[in-house]
Amino acid sequence: MTDQEKSADAQTDAMRELLSILDLETLEVDLFRGNSPQVGWQRVFGGQVIGQALIAAQRTVETERHVHSLHAYFVRPGDPAIPIVYEVDRIRDGSSFSTRRVLAKQHGKAIFSLSASFQVDEGGLDHQLPMPEGLPMPEQLVGDRDIKEQYLHMAPPNVRKYWERERPIEIKPVSLTHYFSREKLEPVQHVWVRARGIVPDDRALQAAILAYLSDMTLLDTSLHPHGRTIFDRDLQVASLDHAMWFHRPCRLDDWLLYTQDTPSASGARGFNRGALYTRDGVLIASVAQEGLIRVHDKKK
Repeated sequence: MTDQEKSADAQTDAMRELLSILDLETLEVDLFRGNSPQVGWQRVFGGQVIGQALIAAQRTVETERHVHSLHAYFVRPGDPAIPIVYEVDRIRDGSSFSTRRVLAKQHGKAIFSLSASFQVDEGGLDHQLPMPEGLPMPEQLVGDRDIKEQYLHMAPPNVRKYWERERPIEIKPVSLTHYFSREKLEPVQHVWVRARGIVPDDRALQAAILAYLSDMTLLDTSLHPHGRTIFDRDLQVASLDHAMWFHRPCRLDDWLLYTQDTPSASGARGFNRGALYTRDGVLIASVAQEGLIRVHDKKK
């Protein structure tokens, strides 16, 4: 088997694992359990908890109702060594909308909360902000394999470890500058993303995977104006909350542009916004997130 074939198999395995962790176990009515991938992380990836909580909520909603918004808070770090239990509260079922609240627990304590609203498909007024112009298409950018071969030897060990890990989502940053330099950059970031492997034609599952990937790279953006990255040893960074609006359905087997900006950082918090577009410019989702950015004294 060639190196390319091995890489393709690993990519497919990574997507299979993501689909597996999103396939929650039903414990009883409105109570579900999910596991975490055993990849040596010290805490659970935030996008995983968002995706699993959204799946739990969707399990209690009629199938013709689809998520249009979610609002979440990260309360405590998740422990990847043990399962996460998701409790769903059926707040309301109206004629067109359903509202759910989900509490994620480990060790008897809440680690995460999510509120989500679901709606039947309806027609109506339609407009959107256009996709940013002048950006390179994903085919013009280096991929993971190229990054590993051409650039990783220049990167710090923790950055190398990040890029060497096989992930279910492929990432192509428009710029790699912030990974390899201390240059202070504009408060924006553009990243092309897509699912690796086949994603079933299931809108609920596709929304959960979209929520999963929406937590990737977003917090990094608030560090760009400061010439820092999430890999800096003197920084403590973590997502504090996450909000997402699902405007239009889409498949995940083609590239999406994740355009991001950071209007403000203050009080050890960075605020970031994101928009996800199809390659032909259709706005499918908007994201907002505040993250903890705490600078520790290196001398301590």
